[in-house]
Amino acid sequence: MPTATGRLVLGPDTATLSVRTGRTGAAAKAGHDLVIEVTAWEGTLTLGQTPSVTVTADPRSLHVRRGHGGMQPLGDDDKATIRRTIGKEVLRGEPIAFRSTSVTPGEPGHMHVEGELELGGRRGPIAFDLVFADGRLTGGATVTQSAWGIKPYATLFGALKVADDVEVVLEAGHPLR
Repeated sequence: MPTATGRLVLGPDTATLSVRTGRTGAAAKAGHDLVIEVTAWEGTLTLGQTPSVTVTADPRSLHVRRGHGGMQPLGDDDKATIRRTIGKEVLRGEPIAFRSTSVTPGEPGHMHVEGELELGGRRGPIAFDLVFADGRLTGGATVTQSAWGIKPYATLFGALKVADDVEVVLEAGHPLR
């Protein structure tokens, strides 16, 4: 963990917060693994005697940036449809927020963070690691949608589904300088 003290404020201008999805089902080859960027969010990392982490995100600000795989390329119309579906059917405009309850230093440059996530109208515990290396901050957590009351999106009569586990990834360049 860095020896610095203070408060870092992170957001779309200084870091990237993204959601990475996979696909399952009999027609999985037809779908895409998505990289979805959260474009309206704020996070704080407080370092020192009582370290803490908070993040809030606007559930309507998720934009598809890339789609890998699939039978055909993911077009702009597809991305717009996915964005609307996420906002209206998956997240339903419910707040997204995280507040740490414990931040524990690990090996040099590492922090283990535990806390409460509010997602899909539910609250529950989640844990993840943050890594400081080469002036960068990275971290990520696996979120199981069904654990938060979110039914993974499905189409083609359930033959193509978004995988229940999605990865939430934070990447910040030079936040410690």
